[in-house]
Amino acid sequence: MPTLLSVNVNRIALLRNSRDHGWTPDLLTLSRIILEAGAHGITIHPRPDERHIRKSDVAPLAKLVAEFPQTEFNIEGNPEHNLMALIAANRPQQATFVPDSTTQKTSDHGYSPDHAKAIAPLIAEAKKSAKRVSIFVDADFASIDAAKTAGADRIELYTEPFAESLHNGTFEATLKRFAEAAAYARSLGLGVNAGHDLNTENLPPFVRAVQPDEVSIGHALIADALTFGMSAAVQRYLAAVK
Repeated sequence: MPTLLSVNVNRIALLRNSRDHGWTPDLLTLSRIILEAGAHGITIHPRPDERHIRKSDVAPLAKLVAEFPQTEFNIEGNPEHNLMALIAANRPQQATFVPDSTTQKTSDHGYSPDHAKAIAPLIAEAKKSAKRVSIFVDADFASIDAAKTAGADRIELYTEPFAESLHNGTFEATLKRFAEAAAYARSLGLGVNAGHDLNTENLPPFVRAVQPDEVSIGHALIADALTFGMSAAVQRYLAAVK
């Protein structure tokens, strides 16, 4: 199966929110361009302080994605903060749980095995509204086991260590670890997503080795859109995942 591309639009909202009027760049217009360019979905990661995605953004984005029947809406974030009500109200195709704190600039680790098991009731609750639930994990077997035990449908591999490996001399070993983690997850019946610091340089070897069901990419793609334009940037990433 081909790897699908979901575009995280948080960085668009962050730029919009840098001005008090908060209407440009237009989040919905650019999300439509992303989908029209062929992206397979839109991801958002609303945080309690609304520093990028706001609660008021979620329903309009869900409605927009629904106009593109072959695409998916993914709401990700910490279910112990503000996420559960947004999932219930907007019924995304995918909910992705991420163990970030309110003070983090961005996600920087996956669920520990104990924490993954502890959120099992929240996974069960989210499944009432979302088609599937994925949880953010590091590339280790114990965390993957815990995700399965907790009732997740998929894992999302936290890929910053892989991105760093291209520059610190550990590329082959790190890529092998991620490929083995993905294969192990599939042996348990879990789907495999991936995200964080993936870009057009590191995506092709990662996709070849790991064969994820989906990658979620925000920062690098939105940054590339400043150079190439949004539609062209999406198409570059679609080429990279092929």
